Amino acid sequence: MVRKNVDIIGKLDWLTVFLYLCLTLCGWLSVCGASADLENPELFSFATRPGKQLVWILCAIAIGSLALSITKEFYSTYSYIIYFALLVLLVVTIFVAEDTKGSHSWLKMGPVSIQPAEFAKFGTALALARFIDRFEFNINRLKDNLIAVSIFMMPMILIILQNETGSALVYMAFLLVLYREGMTGNVLLIGFCAVLFFILGIKFGAVSFSGQPYSVGKMAVLSIIQILMVVTGWSLMKDRKVGITLLIIEVGIMLIGFSFSLTVIPFNVTWLQIALIFAGSGYLLFHAFKDMTKKYILVVLFAFGSLGYLFSVDYVFNDILRPHQQTRINVILGLEDDPLGKGYNVNQSLIAIGSGGLTGKGFMKGTQTKLKYVPEQDTDFIFCTVGEEKGFLGSAGVLILYLCLLLRLISVAERQTSVFGRVYGYSVACILFFHLFVNVGMVLGITPVIGIPLPFFSYGGSSLWGFTILLAVFLRIDCERNVRV
Repeated sequence: MVRKNVDIIGKLDWLTVFLYLCLTLCGWLSVCGASADLENPELFSFATRPGKQLVWILCAIAIGSLALSITKEFYSTYSYIIYFALLVLLVVTIFVAEDTKGSHSWLKMGPVSIQPAEFAKFGTALALARFIDRFEFNINRLKDNLIAVSIFMMPMILIILQNETGSALVYMAFLLVLYREGMTGNVLLIGFCAVLFFILGIKFGAVSFSGQPYSVGKMAVLSIIQILMVVTGWSLMKDRKVGITLLIIEVGIMLIGFSFSLTVIPFNVTWLQIALIFAGSGYLLFHAFKDMTKKYILVVLFAFGSLGYLFSVDYVFNDILRPHQQTRINVILGLEDDPLGKGYNVNQSLIAIGSGGLTGKGFMKGTQTKLKYVPEQDTDFIFCTVGEEKGFLGSAGVLILYLCLLLRLISVAERQTSVFGRVYGYSVACILFFHLFVNVGMVLGITPVIGIPLPFFSYGGSSLWGFTILLAVFLRIDCERNVRV
């Protein structure tokens, strides 16, 4: 199964290859700018980080070429075996890997260390594509949804056990793939609400409204739950009278109680909101059994689930998250100013990017990076090197290159004649998008610092090889899009 009568050279998507090579070259130059000694650069010495990165790049090209030589039939037939083999490797890593900055995620193989979590992404993408490609798969069937989610949740849980939360969160990108395949947007809505409720609960949990005896954060979350109950309930109602009654219960009575608290007797409005949510839920359950409409039950489950989540936020934040994680979240939300502690990386990164101005200081002329002010400046925070040396124009150019690659991957995914090829293609695009969004966001201080690499830029072999394999496998699948497996 290693070769097939397919003209790889003629059918290879060379535009994707060109964009990959451009990004990899720009990444190497950025590693040079971040790591090389200004007085004695030695960019091609294997004893320096630029020289080592060049070796990783050459190895990545060789690995990519090998992945291109293997047929689509092989990837499809052995996708589950590849997936479970990588799961076993993740399990072994938990017990065998040495402690590296608090995590157990790196396996040493002689002079080289690899991170299995980076390679598990392509195995997970293959397994998910193979499962969805089944003829009997139905995205609207709960059983199929649960199995699909469990495919990327299993490696995610194992990576969390390695204490690599950032790498684990990347696997949430597969939810976007399921959404493309027809999964209801309610799942994404629930995910968005979870993040929003957490932020509101933590940031405004101790803030009171005009001296009132209740929390602004809790009141805001409960108000959103009430509004969503009305909106979703109304959309499901056949009888508009039922919808109007629900609107009066959740909004009308709430506004009356809020006004009474402000003007007459102050009281904890959040208790009224909770009571109204229970009243509205009871009203929906009554009509669910009366009209035999099970969808009303989903609205009630969302309301109760949201209430439980809201009251567990404090427990999760204070008792489950570690102190350094709490500090990072507080810094991101503006609750703490820690320029010399957990906020140091982001603060120095912003200084470096800002100092680059419009056109930058020039190649290897960045003072912030040369003086090592930015920690992890050639790995997780390498984008600040781009900003300092190339300025706004150079940074925008790099982001445009990424945008072109993502758009091209989506275009190639859409032209696939098999569900297997399309799902795998979207998996590649979504993983790259997640990495790009979070990495650049944390460098700019708009997303939490979770420590994930910038694709094709960050120093190191594991991430570069992992992304290269992801891309090369998809290019091979695309070459055989008209060949039946």
